[in-house]
Amino acid sequence: MLIELKDINKTYEGAQPLHVLKGVNLGVEQGEFVSIMGASGSGKSTLLNIIGILDNYDSGEYRFDGSLIKGLSESKAAEYRNRKIGFIFQSFNLIAFKTAVENVELPLFYQGVPRRRRHELAMEYLEKLGLRDWSHHYPNELSGGQKQRVAIARALITHPQLILADEPTGALDSKTSAEVMALLREINRNEGMTMIIVTHDPKVNAQTDRSIHISDGMIV
Repeated sequence: MLIELKDINKTYEGAQPLHVLKGVNLGVEQGEFVSIMGASGSGKSTLLNIIGILDNYDSGEYRFDGSLIKGLSESKAAEYRNRKIGFIFQSFNLIAFKTAVENVELPLFYQGVPRRRRHELAMEYLEKLGLRDWSHHYPNELSGGQKQRVAIARALITHPQLILADEPTGALDSKTSAEVMALLREINRNEGMTMIIVTHDPKVNAQTDRSIHISDGMIV
């Protein structure tokens, strides 16, 4: 089991404490292609952030590839994220003043990979995603679909065990959305990469192998 959550609870403290996750149990096997569906405010983004080691949980147990993830130092959490998890976001999260190839290279820079090797690998991934000719363009010169392909290349370049995609087609038209989902499916099949996709779009949900529904902080 790659992802194992047992009785996960999360409350955001404030004037009115918000109990966001209420005893969530979830298992995801290596190589699965899974979607997490839920309305706005259902807890799906909090769940994704906990799986992605971007946020802590209050009680319960989260194991990633057998290792307990609890109270990690920021440097240890960052190491996990950088080496084992790739992120794809609705808003692409590309750096505006870096070219496509420089954006894709970034995770390797943080891993200390030499510059020439970083560049070679980034170009290989952009070629795989049909963007070689756009490698020296800046994000504002790319279409939404092209930006998302750059973001996918950046997520894949470290060969992570897990890809977490938060509404990856949310900013795209339906044709481009279908192309991006087909691409993620192909990567999942060809490389055996585990993918968890958070979405509220039934069309996206229909293209995954298994659908997990979350409502009011509980899996239903």
